[in-house]
Order: sequence, then structure tokens, then C-alpha cells
Amino acid sequence: MMDRNLSAGLLAALAAAFIGSAWQLVSRHGVTTTLGPMELALMRYGIPALLLAPLWFGSKRIAPKASRLVLALLVIGGGLPFGLLVLAGAQWAPASHMGIFMAGSLPLFTAIGAWLHKGQKVEGLRLVGLACIAIGMALFAAGSFRGGSLDWRGDLLFLAAAMLWAVHSLAFAHCGLTPWQGAAFVNGWSALTLLPVLLIVGAPQLLSAPWPDIALQATTQGVVAGVLGLVVYMVAVARLGAPRASLSAALVPVLTTLGAAVWMNEPITGAVLLALALVVPGIVLASGAVRR
Repeated sequence: MMDRNLSAGLLAALAAAFIGSAWQLVSRHGVTTTLGPMELALMRYGIPALLLAPLWFGSKRIAPKASRLVLALLVIGGGLPFGLLVLAGAQWAPASHMGIFMAGSLPLFTAIGAWLHKGQKVEGLRLVGLACIAIGMALFAAGSFRGGSLDWRGDLLFLAAAMLWAVHSLAFAHCGLTPWQGAAFVNGWSALTLLPVLLIVGAPQLLSAPWPDIALQATTQGVVAGVLGLVVYMVAVARLGAPRASLSAALVPVLTTLGAAVWMNEPITGAVLLALALVVPGIVLASGAVRR
């Protein structure tokens, strides 16, 4: 049973990495071409809320037993606030920044959250890994302030989003919901919260964008990321725990950087390679999967 749980957790973590990278690439493409953050947020949370509606109103509807604080943190960390931060940041910074700052800082914030919540200390190789991540991101961030670049705005939003996602991971470990119930809960409340925002701001670009772009975003945002991505990550957290589930983040910077270079012609600079050389091994060490 232990081997089966471990295998399922590792496969879920691997799937989460590929889905997370694909979501970053498609989001960057969407907000820099024909759509904006509000349009993407509508598809990201509205479509999954409709698909998972039976878990709200059916015979197997959700009956959460966790405290309201835990449930609120679950939605805030993995729902609309998280999504809007990422989509807004994608307007300012390249996809490679998204992969490095979000995936790289996730183990840092997860370790801080585990320390604050349970008093878990970080020692040995895990501490070395966190140090590598911090140094790599600091060196990479320095380039965002040179030459009048505005990339730093997106980088800060990505860091804030990673902090929220770490909160989401820790909250899910204590919410008592299954992965499918958790996905329905997060997307349902995010869609409800988004409605009054849409009434004020609107989503005007949704009517003017080409239908292939809308179809791509609806599939990737609503089905792949909104349903499958959230579920497989929750499976990874349930089977591996939040710190080890964050190991899936090690692949994301590499996949996103390569995908952005091929699809959007983003250059792979020396600064990007240096950051990857420090952040990716740092994520592996910080996850606790590697021991002496």
C-alpha cells in the first residue's frame, strides 16, 4: 500500500508539473495577444465550477468539516486571488520569470508555513536547497531592475502568488476534502467571488477575441488547469505531503523556459541559465526527497 501511494503521488506530482508549465505558457500567450486577465480568470474558474457543479448540488455534495479559516485559506491560496496575481504578472514579465519565481519560491514559502504552523525545522540538505533557491532568485531578480525594465512588477506578483499557493497546499492537508471535492470547492467559490468583479470591470475582450484563442484558453484554463491540474496536485499533497509535493516544481522552470523559447521566441539568456542551475537543484534538495 505504501509503494502504491508513493507511486500515485509521484505520478500526480509529475502531471502537476507539466500542467502547471502549460498553464503558465498559455496564460502568458493569452494576456499578451488577444485576451486579458479578467477573461482568462472567467474561463479558469467559471468552466471548472460548471463541470464540478454535481459535487455542490448532487447526492454526493460537499460537506466540509474543516474550520472556516482553513476553508477560506484553501480558496484564497488556490483560487481567484492566486489566479489574478499570476495572470496580472504575466502581463509584465516573460514566461521564464513565471517558472523561476513561482516554482522556485514555492518550497521556500512551504517551509516557512510548515515552520510557523507545526514548528518544523529545516536542516541539512533541505537548508542547502533553500539557500540555492534564494541565491538563484536574488541574482535573477537583480536583472529585472536594469535598463528601465518593468519585469520586476511581474516578478513580485509571481512571488505573492507562490506564497498563496503554499498556503493552499498546507490548508488542503487539513481541510478533510478529497481532491475532487477540493477542486469543486475552490473553483465554485472563486467563480461566485468573480461574478461581482465582472459586473464592475466586465470582460470586453471575450467578445472580440478570435475563436481559436478562446477555444485554446477555455480548454487549457478551464479543463486542464482548472480541473485536472488542481486535482492531481491535491493528490500529490495527499500522498506525499505538502513539502514533497512541492518537488514537482523542479521541472516547471525548465519546461516553461524551453516552451517559451520554442513557442514565443523568448531568449534563453545567461541569467536564465544561471538561475535554473541554482533554483532547480535547490528545489530538489529543499523537498526533502534527497537525503545524505
